[in-house]
Amino acid sequence: MMLRAGLVATAIACSALAIAAAPRASLPAAHAGAPGSYSIDPVHSSVLFRIKHLGASYFYGRFNEVHGTITFDEANPASSSIDVEVKIESVDTHAAKRDADLKGADFFNAATFPTATFKSKSWSKSGDAYEVTGDLTIHGVTKPVTAKFEKTGTGKSQRGGSLIGFETVFNVKRSDFGVSYMPDGLGEDVRIIIALEAGGAK
Repeated sequence: MMLRAGLVATAIACSALAIAAAPRASLPAAHAGAPGSYSIDPVHSSVLFRIKHLGASYFYGRFNEVHGTITFDEANPASSSIDVEVKIESVDTHAAKRDADLKGADFFNAATFPTATFKSKSWSKSGDAYEVTGDLTIHGVTKPVTAKFEKTGTGKSQRGGSLIGFETVFNVKRSDFGVSYMPDGLGEDVRIIIALEAGGAK
């Protein structure tokens, strides 16, 4: 009996050593920072804006439909790109009357300008983030914008595909984009917050 117990213990010890010595599987491409192309997931992405109301408080709204693509190469950020499109009709400020006003000719004019877009032109590493310069188009007007994009993480989807996330916060002047209605009621500076989750191939 003691001999059998000793043999079992020896076998267990040898198995543990073999497992410890075995080479570990490499991380999936998304975790290893390998280059990849991703489609923006509208369900898990957010585009919000903040503006001051009557000089008293900040008010937030959002757009519920965002689409686009991200190409990211951590080893060579200059080859990365991002292309985001927002449907103006999806503006949501939890007030139907205000949403209708924002879609109208005095503000976004969704009938004439149905989308707002951001298309990157250059990427560079900036500390723990990435400095991204691109063209922002709102209300039919295109202006250059430089923003810092934070890589918020990587992961795997429930179906096994690669996931990547980015977030950026930057300010614009609404009059630069031809939206100057109610200057006494609404602030000039608008903060834009973009938080994206995008999925790639398995």
